Amino acid sequence: MSISSDEAGVSTAAISGTSLSADRIKHLEFIQSIVTRLGNNSFLLKGWVMTLTAAVLALSAGRLSWQIALSGIFPLLGFWFLDSYFLRQERLFRILYEEARTPQSTVEMLSLNVGPYLARVTLAKVAFSQTLVLFYGALLIAHLVVALVAR
Repeated sequence: MSISSDEAGVSTAAISGTSLSADRIKHLEFIQSIVTRLGNNSFLLKGWVMTLTAAVLALSAGRLSWQIALSGIFPLLGFWFLDSYFLRQERLFRILYEEARTPQSTVEMLSLNVGPYLARVTLAKVAFSQTLVLFYGALLIAHLVVALVAR
């Protein structure tokens, strides 16, 4: 996709020789900013969960307390759920972007409604995606290992 300006100062995007209106481009920019913000939120959550997990595991290993190690699982599951929610929303907005980016799109102009796509991306499917299972699963296993060792 290439973006250019005509003489009147109206931006158009050429997709296979077809132009998009300035409103359509602004709509796509709104959607992209939401996707970026959701991705950033997910990144920040992962940083927080790593920090919290390191602190809980260090404390439980230092005191040889299996109770502390197991208590760290609850916030971990909360972060996993929240990260899954953000990732699901990001995927929904990516679908909306794909639907809105064509000149013959039926998506209402400047609409941010992802409701029609909810069935395509379920929270369970996202929560148990390979990347989240590897990340949060490894942290969960670390909690369980420290709990078993401390016991």
